[in-house]
Amino acid sequence: MLKVWGRRNSSNVQVVLWCIAELGLECEQYDIGHKFGGNDTPEYLAMNPNGTVPTFQDADNQPLWESAAIVRYLGNAYGNEKIWPSDHAKRAHIDRWAEWARINVTLNFSQPVFWAAVRTPEKDRDPDAIEQAVTNFENQLRIAEEQLKRHDYLAGDDFTLADIQLGNLLYRYYNIDVERADLPALAAYYKCLSERPAYAEHVMVSFDDLRVT
Repeated sequence: MLKVWGRRNSSNVQVVLWCIAELGLECEQYDIGHKFGGNDTPEYLAMNPNGTVPTFQDADNQPLWESAAIVRYLGNAYGNEKIWPSDHAKRAHIDRWAEWARINVTLNFSQPVFWAAVRTPEKDRDPDAIEQAVTNFENQLRIAEEQLKRHDYLAGDDFTLADIQLGNLLYRYYNIDVERADLPALAAYYKCLSERPAYAEHVMVSFDDLRVT
């Protein structure tokens, strides 16, 4: 049995839960972190010394942390030739887009945009800084926009692990109070993802508990 420790409204946890669901697997999920606590206990720190979420375990194997490493493990252990091909060149092509999404896109969104616009008290928000952060973030999204004009998915015409790394933050991007650029290919891609049952269940999760007013 796969086990995942982490709250469902954590974007990093959502990456893992979404991947597990797309692979048709089942897991036991335990609410850990934020209002649930539990991530600073000796038992949890023995699995994940960072005290972060998610932590993942497959049967009696060593627990894993870092969502990207967990997703790669799932691809290696349970993936098919479309989502995570065995051919090294094809896999590397997907992996570069996955890493690009995880680093260039996510890091330009999570702290400078989402945290600043949602998880910062309204009186402390800097509208000019948020606007500039959205611009910087959308400069990265424009790269995806050009790719998605040519392909159905980020790394080509098949859904892959790269889409899990990019797609998990789009629900939040399209549901926070910021002015968004006109990126029609990206919007169509988000609509396509939102129609996937696994995405709807594990990514389109309310983040109201995270809002600070």
